[in-house]
Amino acid sequence: QVQLMESGGGLVQVGGSLTLSCTASGSVGSINAMGWYRQAPGKERELVAGIATGGRTNYLDSVKGRFTISRNDAENTMYLQMNNLKPEDTAVYYCTHANLVTMTEYWGQGTQVTVSS
Repeated sequence: QVQLMESGGGLVQVGGSLTLSCTASGSVGSINAMGWYRQAPGKERELVAGIATGGRTNYLDSVKGRFTISRNDAENTMYLQMNNLKPEDTAVYYCTHANLVTMTEYWGQGTQVTVSS
């Protein structure tokens, strides 16, 4: 089992910044992918950004150039730096961890990000 602890959500004004973090504990595999999904009220959950072992990243088109995903494998922690936030970024953000050997995926409980105009 892997436990995920998220932090860093909150209320910010348009154009502001937030950094989300997610720390994995338990049976963390060495070959894995981590990511951030988000879900706004009435909308489908979407992948915002992902990062795999080795550092390969991918981003949702609407956040490219504004969000940066990174990871510190020594601390099993992933970060999402969010700049120039927009009202449409308002959502619950979920951290995920996927063990690419056992093909098991884990989810965090979510952290609310609210961008006010």
